[in-house]
Amino acid sequence: MSKTIEFGMGLPSPSPRPKAKPDTLVDRIYRKIKDDIFEFRILPGDEFTETAIAEYVEASRTPVREALFRLENEGYLQCRFRHGWFVNPFDFKAFEDLYDLRTVIESAAVTRLCESAAPHPDLPGLVEDWCVDPLARVQDGLVVAQRDEAFHGALVASTGNQEMVRIHHSITERIRIIRRLDFTVAERVAITYQEHGAILQAILAFDAPEAVRRLREHIEVSRQEVRKITFERLSGGRTLLFQKGASSPTV
Repeated sequence: MSKTIEFGMGLPSPSPRPKAKPDTLVDRIYRKIKDDIFEFRILPGDEFTETAIAEYVEASRTPVREALFRLENEGYLQCRFRHGWFVNPFDFKAFEDLYDLRTVIESAAVTRLCESAAPHPDLPGLVEDWCVDPLARVQDGLVVAQRDEAFHGALVASTGNQEMVRIHHSITERIRIIRRLDFTVAERVAITYQEHGAILQAILAFDAPEAVRRLREHIEVSRQEVRKITFERLSGGRTLLFQKGASSPTV
């Protein structure tokens, strides 16, 4: 059990926190390939060798192999004996199931927020971020995608139920590959601000049915949009990253 150390009581000062571990070459390769999968520069069904990846990221095969195995453990890749690596196909049924589970968890969280005796202390910060003048809205889709995740995560975290938080975080990680596509369209960024604001206003009014209705509609519209964009991305062409003579960015 950890002890709280009070200063000025003659007790020794706590040792300084260790510095964050710097990124390794494996970390950078892992993030690069994962970003390429998320941005559809590497598509489901693509095949490649460790040598091709090593040339692409300008690194040796040892850190490349470690990064690829990490992505395999997360379900993005498969290693095929003597046949290199394979990007797993999209399992749309799995994504649908995850969106359903996400809706259940967040609806329960919003209901609990509305049934509390007073507004949760984190709500003013969310209101400050999302209930803003249109001219003050963030336009960078990637930044908005990150803030959107933080918004929904904060709703769940406000329940204080750590198991809900853990499961919700896992869902967020698994659907991020398509969820972030929702913010590649400027109109969807504006709509997200409006819908988040409406959800927050209902919570602040302690109106659970309205808050849940707004939340469910928000998630469902987003689900439909990312499904449509995903199909468009998968059916569209793109330059092969690993073809002979392709440029190789440095990791």
